[in-house]
Amino acid sequence: MTADSTIAPISLVDLFAGCGGFTQGFHEFRPDGANAPVYRSVAAVEHDIAAASTYALNFAKGAGGADHIYAGDIEDWFPGPHEIQAEVILGGPPCQGFSGLGREDKDDPRNKLWRQYMRIVNTIKPKIFVIENVDRFLRSPEFAHLESATQRGGELSEYEIVEKSVLNSADYGVAQARRRAIVIAAHRDFKPLVPLKYPAPTHAKGVGADTSVLPGTETRKPWVPVGPAVFSRTPFWALNPSLPRGWYCNPLGTELPGPFATRDLHIGRRPTRLSVQRYMAIPEGGNRHDLPPELSTPNWLAHKSGSHDVMGRLYADRPSVTIRTEFYKPEKGRYLHPQAHRPITHLEAALIQGFPEDFKWCGTKIQIGRQIGNAVPVGLSRALAGSIYKALRG
Repeated sequence: MTADSTIAPISLVDLFAGCGGFTQGFHEFRPDGANAPVYRSVAAVEHDIAAASTYALNFAKGAGGADHIYAGDIEDWFPGPHEIQAEVILGGPPCQGFSGLGREDKDDPRNKLWRQYMRIVNTIKPKIFVIENVDRFLRSPEFAHLESATQRGGELSEYEIVEKSVLNSADYGVAQARRRAIVIAAHRDFKPLVPLKYPAPTHAKGVGADTSVLPGTETRKPWVPVGPAVFSRTPFWALNPSLPRGWYCNPLGTELPGPFATRDLHIGRRPTRLSVQRYMAIPEGGNRHDLPPELSTPNWLAHKSGSHDVMGRLYADRPSVTIRTEFYKPEKGRYLHPQAHRPITHLEAALIQGFPEDFKWCGTKIQIGRQIGNAVPVGLSRALAGSIYKALRG
């Protein structure tokens, strides 16, 4: 008998599921001796139809069919108190109101969606729930309200927060330095077999280099550089200007372009001659400040300070910067290929996020870009899955 045949599956619900980066990491996790997933998706909620369709393509079968995936607003999803049995709930409520990009708005209605998450927690009553968000979430009034809700007399008094901090995905072997707030809470009646806590970091910045090593990191591996991890696996130039034409999928009843495998996403923009000249003038690790005046813009020349990531070229020997939803626009951040004179492609961004090459995608080029940028890095999710598994199954 194989080890995994004796493991009771752990049921999982993914709220604000996106395309399924969080779920993918949990499905990829294998305890020692297991050769099959130990987590089983039983339901998911995602309001964006393209992202929900991508989720359905990859996880509907394990969830018992596409009807277990709700493609709509979470405010309109009301599972019965005994309709869904789940030990774990995951979710990354929208973070735009907390994000440091652009104007932060404490009154952004999207900030309140975590309350819908809590409503569903109170309905399904999992043993553990996990919230993922931008690092500023932990300093927001909404998080203060969440902490208050878990106190005696609060609407979530059956739960206690056991971990609340910011994790860097690069510390878990991801070729991307993406910092995310991860909050883990457990039902007060739950008795973990192993203490429920964050996974121990496996990698650290500076390890193996000539720089000084922080105490306690001596046994870790060095951060994974994005060059060998990702760009050595992809063609140097993006040869496809767009997604394959004439492909359509409708796993949830809405026809969309697709399905495309991750390997089909090596697509790029058609840069102007001026853009290519700019790309060629920027060295590895450089940015708009490296452009000669004739290739720059009046605005860039007038602002010598500010972001150093605009028109930035990635370093091949260190993790990528955070992959956002418009990674294919170098004017939005450090998204130029380390050597090639072009922005990174959807394929490369998906690999940086940790999606497998056979992962299936639904949607237009813009919709898939949004799905990739909004996802939880798969490697970070997989590490969290390991810690939660130990608490549930020992």
